[in-house]
Amino acid sequence: MNTKIIEPCDGAYQYPLLIKRLLLSGQRYAPGNEIVCADRRYDYRELNRRIARLANVLRAAGIGPGDTVAVMDWDSHRYLEAYFAVPMIGAVLHHVNVRLSVDQIGYTMAHAEDRLVLVHDDFLPIVEELAGRLPLVRGFIRLSDSDAVADTSLNSLGEYEALLDAASADCDFPDFDENSVATTFYTTGTTGNPKGVFFSHRQLVLHTLNMATTLAAHDGVPLLRSQDVYMPMTPMFHVHAWGVPYVATLLGVKQVYPGRYEPNRLVKLYREEGVTFSHGVPTVLQMVLNCDEAKDTDLGRWKLLTGGAAPTEGLVRQMSERGIGFYTGYGMSETCPLLSLTYLDARQAELPAAEQVALRMRTGVPIPLVDLRIVDEAGREVEPDDRGVGEVQVRAPWLTQGYLREPEKGAELWQGGWLHTGDVASINRDGVLQIRDRIKDVIKTGGEWISSLLLESLISRHPKVANVAVIGVPDARWDERPLALVVPAAGETLDSEMLKRHLAQFVASGEINKWAIPDDIRFVESIPVTSVGKVNKKQIRERIAQSATL
Repeated sequence: MNTKIIEPCDGAYQYPLLIKRLLLSGQRYAPGNEIVCADRRYDYRELNRRIARLANVLRAAGIGPGDTVAVMDWDSHRYLEAYFAVPMIGAVLHHVNVRLSVDQIGYTMAHAEDRLVLVHDDFLPIVEELAGRLPLVRGFIRLSDSDAVADTSLNSLGEYEALLDAASADCDFPDFDENSVATTFYTTGTTGNPKGVFFSHRQLVLHTLNMATTLAAHDGVPLLRSQDVYMPMTPMFHVHAWGVPYVATLLGVKQVYPGRYEPNRLVKLYREEGVTFSHGVPTVLQMVLNCDEAKDTDLGRWKLLTGGAAPTEGLVRQMSERGIGFYTGYGMSETCPLLSLTYLDARQAELPAAEQVALRMRTGVPIPLVDLRIVDEAGREVEPDDRGVGEVQVRAPWLTQGYLREPEKGAELWQGGWLHTGDVASINRDGVLQIRDRIKDVIKTGGEWISSLLLESLISRHPKVANVAVIGVPDARWDERPLALVVPAAGETLDSEMLKRHLAQFVASGEINKWAIPDDIRFVESIPVTSVGKVNKKQIRERIAQSATL
C-alpha cells in the first residue's frame, strides 16, 4: 500500500511517549492532593521532588540506562516513586513477586539480571539467603517502616528515606526511545520456571491513557475520576497494580497505600481516608467484606473493580446488598493487563440492583484499541450468540511482545499474529464477553465439557457457602469428573446432599446438565491461593493427586 508519510520540517520536536510525561498533569491540576502511606503524607509537588531525589540516588549507586532495579516492598509511597524514577532514567523496574518461593524469587532476580535491590526489612532474610546467587547485584537499599536499625550482612547503601534526604531534588530526565523497556515481572504457569514479561514506555503510556479514558470518561464505567480517592488492594508487584497507580497519578487523585494487606486495616483506611475506588481479586474482596471492621461500616461509596479470576455470584450479590458499585475486568499479566470491562448503559444502570448482578459478573466489553476474537478448535471465529465458545485471542498496542530471553515461548504466545490468552469464552450480540474457564481448567466428561467457573458460581449462591473451588479429577469411565471444595460460612453446617439438592434446581432451570453435579464434594477450612490471591487450582490438583489433606 502506497501511503503518504508526513516528513517533519527541520526543528520539529518528535515527542516520545515516556513515563515521565504521566507526571505532568497531576502537579498541574491537583498539586495539593495527597499521597498517603502509614503516617507519611505529602502532596504532588513533593511526589515530583521525591522522584527526582530517588533518581539521583539510583544514579549515584551506578544505575544507568538498561540496568535492572528490583523492588521488594509492600504497597507503599516508595513503590509508587520507583514506578517513575527507575524507568525515567532509562533503567528497568523489576517488580519482584515477594510471595513466590525463595528459589523462584532467586530465579527471577538472576534471570532479570538485577543490578540493585530496594528491599523492605521484612524481606531482608530472603535476600540474605539469595545474595550468593545474585552476582550481578551491586548493592541494596533498605526500605524501612521504623527507625530501628536492621541487622543485616548485605552490602547496604543506606536507608531509603535517609538517602533521599541527602539527595538533590534537581534532576534532568532526558528523552530517549519510547520503545525502551520500562518494566519487567514474572508470571507463573502450571509447569517450569516463571516467565518474564516486559513492557516499554510507549506501551505503558498508551495503556495508561486508554485506561484513564475508560475509567473516567464513560458514565457506564464511573470508576476513577478527579474527585475520587484511590487505594489499591492488588499487590503493586502484580502487573503494575493493574496499571491503576499510573492512571491515578496522571489524574492527580488522592492516593492511599496500605502497606501490607490486612482486611480490617483496609476497611479502616477506606473509612478514615475517604477512599472511593479500589481493585482486587475476588478472594481479597471476599475477605474484606467478611472482616469485623466491615460489619458496621457503610460501604456504599466504595467502587470496586475485580479481575484475575471470575467473581462468584455469591460475592457479587453480597456486594450489591452492601451498596458497593461492583465491576468486573478481564486481562492477564501478558496484556498489561486491561482488555475488557463491565459497561452498563443508561437503561441497565436504572435496573434494580438485584437485576444488575448478572451484568456486573460478565467480563465486559473490550475497551478501546483492543481487537478481540474468539476462535474455536477448528480455527473459526465463533458466532456472537453467547453459545459458541473458543479461545480468546487479542491484539492491542500494549501487549507484551514476548517472554524475556525465551523466544520459543513468545512465539507460542503469539502464534498466528494474535496473542493467545488460554481462556475459553463466549460473546453475545452486544459484544459483551463472558469468560467461561481457563482451557486447562475446563472439565471434560463423557465427551462434553463443564465450566468449573459456572459450577463455582452456582454453588456460591447457597447462603451457607463462604468459598468454593471446582476442579476436574481423572475418572476411568468419564475421563474427568468435577470435584468441589467448599468452605462453609462461619458457624454454618453443610453436607454434600444439601449442595446436590441446591444444584438440582439449576438442572431444572436448564443452566447445567444433571451430569455436571459433582459426585465428590469435600468440605475444607480454606482453599489454597496463589501469590496474587487467586484460587490455586494447580496446588489443589497436586494435593488431590497425592491424596493429601486439604
